[in-house]
Amino acid sequence: MELHNLQPAVGSNKKTKRIGRGTGSGYGGTSTRGHKGAKSRSGYKHKVGFEGGQMPLQRRVPKFGFKNINRVEYKAINLDALEALAANGATKVTVEDLRNAGLVAKKALVKILGNGALSHALEVEANAFSKAAEDAIVKAGGSVVKK
Repeated sequence: MELHNLQPAVGSNKKTKRIGRGTGSGYGGTSTRGHKGAKSRSGYKHKVGFEGGQMPLQRRVPKFGFKNINRVEYKAINLDALEALAANGATKVTVEDLRNAGLVAKKALVKILGNGALSHALEVEANAFSKAAEDAIVKAGGSVVKK
């Protein structure tokens, strides 16, 4: 390979479409705009969602549902995740420990759920607990701390 025989890869270079440069270009005459009508004229602008006078989609489809602005989102952590941390020698599990383990994002609120089994006595600190999780932690000999 030398400078005189370098070429771009096949299909990487496309010719630009030169519109309105005479009939020989293939894009002369109407300049790919068709015949007459608002869309063929200069200065044409359409409103967002305009469908040519037909009732637009955002007005045809009814509104439904609502978003509760007071909803509190929790990151769910199950007992089996706590069991895995306890197997590594933890006796106290805090939200910070869960963040360090990569289970929870930095500003997320944590709720402990009761899926799985817990055999180690743990002191668990979180923002919320399900009733089943709270019972399972206490039954295993641990304690629950709501943050």
